[in-house]
Amino acid sequence: MDEPGGPGGTPRTRGRLLYPEGHPRAHLGSLLLVLTFASGLVDAVSFFGLGHVFVANMTGNVVFLGFALAGFGELSAPASAAALASFLLGAAAAGRRRAGPAGARLLARLVALQALLTAAALIVLACGGGRYPVLVPLAAGMGLQNAVVLRLGLPDLTTTVVTRTLTGLAVDPWGAAGRRRLLSVAVLFLGALVGGLLYAGPGSAWALAAVLALLCAVAVVPFRHGPDPPAPPTP
Repeated sequence: MDEPGGPGGTPRTRGRLLYPEGHPRAHLGSLLLVLTFASGLVDAVSFFGLGHVFVANMTGNVVFLGFALAGFGELSAPASAAALASFLLGAAAAGRRRAGPAGARLLARLVALQALLTAAALIVLACGGGRYPVLVPLAAGMGLQNAVVLRLGLPDLTTTVVTRTLTGLAVDPWGAAGRRRLLSVAVLFLGALVGGLLYAGPGSAWALAAVLALLCAVAVVPFRHGPDPPAPPTP
């Protein structure tokens, strides 16, 4: 039986709403939506505050790198390359850890590490540091996040990429997957909107502080709600 969890219920209750067809890690779906919102926030900080570069949306960075090499001066090839390299390093470091039956604990540990990297970036930003000491830890943290999301294997909740999500939304029949996809796109949009408003208002440090608070919450929740349910046997 689920424990009381307030108006939203426990993670397992919310997991059944997101994945009525069932999934062994459905209870983590709501946490991935929190990470999706954080991705929109952090990309607003990087795009507006670090000179038109993304730390979460690597598709955009690949395109920006091409544009910069073509001579568009408002874009920085070194910044895009640094973000790509840092993201890949973070993903490689996390990608060697398989989710296994303890997927929630793996998510918590890697998101906690991402929170430390974000805290380092926030401190540098608050102290008036340069572009790269902020960009590199943020991009590496997003690499960690994307790697663990890939390992968890929850359909339709990638936390950063929406091109395939939008394609599936348009192509596939409406159902639970369509609702998840629409929710994922909407949450990323809201994160970007709030990030842009925070950047234009109190500034980048407030947006990064919000990201840090969300990451800390995601890192704590799996330990409050006990172990994962048993994972299906590996074929």
